[in-house]
Parts: sequence; structure tokens; C-alpha cells
Amino acid sequence: MTRLFRACLALGGLWLAGFVWFVQDASSPPVTATVCDGIVALTGGEQRVDTAITLLRGGYGHLLLISGVGPHVTLQHILHLQQEPLSSPLAARITLGRRATSTIGNAHETAQWAMDNRLHRLLVVTSGYHIRRAVLEIHRTAPDLDLIAYPVVPLALQGVPSRRTLFLMFREYNKLLGAEIGVLTGLPDGREGLDGA
Repeated sequence: MTRLFRACLALGGLWLAGFVWFVQDASSPPVTATVCDGIVALTGGEQRVDTAITLLRGGYGHLLLISGVGPHVTLQHILHLQQEPLSSPLAARITLGRRATSTIGNAHETAQWAMDNRLHRLLVVTSGYHIRRAVLEIHRTAPDLDLIAYPVVPLALQGVPSRRTLFLMFREYNKLLGAEIGVLTGLPDGREGLDGA
């Protein structure tokens, strides 16, 4: 019993240390963006789409996929928020992906879009707490793609995290662990239907 208790204590300590690292990592601002063939923004969090369009406008990618767009959201609506007219040359370079409802779905949508457009290097834009799992799932689906992470730090992580934010971090950290176990075992992480990130 003592040996089992010590093993559980050690595992708990490892989980806690990993969780602390995860929260710090999710709060780290992105480094300078790298120029890629394309940019993919995964919906589900604040600032992701805005950041991706700013990167597209800045020449960090030729095409942009916004993956996981709701059925009632239009490109005109998105561009209006960016004060960009629908007639802008930028509009022709943006694709709205509507099939994905999970991170695994984002990965399949991204892989198909990259293949259709013959893209080899993608700048992946999503929240800092989501970026590692997103890159992992896209790489698992399309291992030949060169993926560059560009994390966005949400406002909730730019100060002292609230209890709600810490609960979100708790969920996302466990999802990341599940995805990593899936990669190691070759099995899906079992969270596709539950994943709203």
C-alpha cells in the first residue's frame, strides 16, 4: 500500500508540475512570425481570427484558412470586423472551413485545404492553451506539413487567472495529455466529440 501511495504521489507531483508549466507556456506571447505558404486560424477563442488576418495582411502567408466557422458566419461579416471591404484582394485569399467541430476536425480540414492548394508550410494560429494540441493533431493527420506555431494569448491569461480560467487550463491540459497518449499509442484520444476548442 505504501508503494502504491508513493507511486500515486509521484504521478500527482508530475501532473502538477506539468500543469504549472502548461499555464506559464499558454501565457507566453508569440515570437516573431515566420513567413509560410499559408496560415490557418482555428476558431473557438478570442483574437484568433483577427490575428490571422493581420498576419495575412502583413505577408506572412499567401492564403488563409479559418477552420471551424459557424454556419451563419459570412466572410463579409469577418471582413467588416476588420474594416476590410468584401471587394478587397484579401478576401479572395481567405477560405472559410465549416466542417470542423473539434481540434481533430480542424486537423483534417487543414490537411485537405493544404493538399488542395499545394501548401507545404503553415503558420498555425490559435490560443496559447490550444496551440500544442492543435499542432500535434495537424501533424498526426498530415505529417508532411511543416507547421509553425503562432500562439495567441487571451485577455484572461494576461493577468492573474480567474477560477474559471484555471478550470479551462485544467481541461485543456488534460486534453493535451490525452492527445499525446493517442500519438504514443497510435489510438485516437477519444475526445473528438467533446472537444469545443
